[in-house]
This record gives sequence, C-alpha cells and structure tokens, in this order.
Amino acid sequence: MPVKHLFLLLSALGLTLGAQAQQPAPARAPVVLRPGRMQAQARPAPNRPDVPPQFVGGAAALGAFFQLHIKYPEVARINKVTGNVLTRFTIEADGRVSGPQVTQSLSPECDAEALRVLGLMPAWKPATRKGQPVAIQVQLPVPFGNSTNLQVEKSKTKVKFE
Repeated sequence: MPVKHLFLLLSALGLTLGAQAQQPAPARAPVVLRPGRMQAQARPAPNRPDVPPQFVGGAAALGAFFQLHIKYPEVARINKVTGNVLTRFTIEADGRVSGPQVTQSLSPECDAEALRVLGLMPAWKPATRKGQPVAIQVQLPVPFGNSTNLQVEKSKTKVKFE
C-alpha cells in the first residue's frame, strides 16, 4: 500500500475515533461586560490592566492641554505641515509620564515640539490591575495644524502591554 493511501486511511480513522472521544463542554455562565470596562479575556497576561490609564479630565482636557502648550514650529507653518506625530510613552504607577519617544514622525521640528509638550504633561490617573496601579505603555497622537483644525481626535489609544 502506498504511503499516501496509508496516511489518508490513518487520518480518517483518527478523525472518527477523535469524534467519538469528545464530550460536550460544561456550560459556563456568560461573561457580562459593563460599560467603561476593558473586555474580559480567558487568559489575560499577568500585567494586563483591568482599567486603562486616563488623562485627568478626559479627552476634552487632553485637547485643551495640547492647544494651550503646543507652539506650532515656524518652519512647519511655512511649509504648511499638518497632521499628527505618533508618540509612545509610559504612564508609571504613580501616573507620571516617562520615556516619551516618537514612533511616527511628521517633521523634525514637530517631533521635537511633541516631545517637549509630553515632558510638560501632568500626571495621569494610572492604569490598575486588581485594584493596584501598574505602569503601562501608551501610544498617543500629538496634533499639529492651524488653530482651526488643532483638535484631538477621539482615536482609540493603543496600549502596548509588556
């Protein structure tokens, strides 16, 4: 008997035996998700937060902070550079911002200004895991444009867990 036929015969036999050995899974209570909570996971990472970090005052306060502190670079204004500088930083367990870096550049001048403004940022409400504050990395777009379009868009903050 050729090896190919033997393999097909054994796989068919294994599938029928495997189907007979399976038993129905025990019924589990459904997971109830509440508004404002992160999605429950079957096997969460040991450092995955239950509650994400939040800028004190929410997205509106974050937009006001950027509008107040960002000084649009003159070179970027002349060249009509607009858009977002994507940054990444860590929100420590005490809420302070540390290790800001640029992950997607807009221009060297805008990148430097974004890092300067992140250095001025006040402490956030830290992420928590099982009620305890934990440090977590966050990606945040820093907007650049003229005063009419300098708005923080309500984007999904990407959180990277390490």
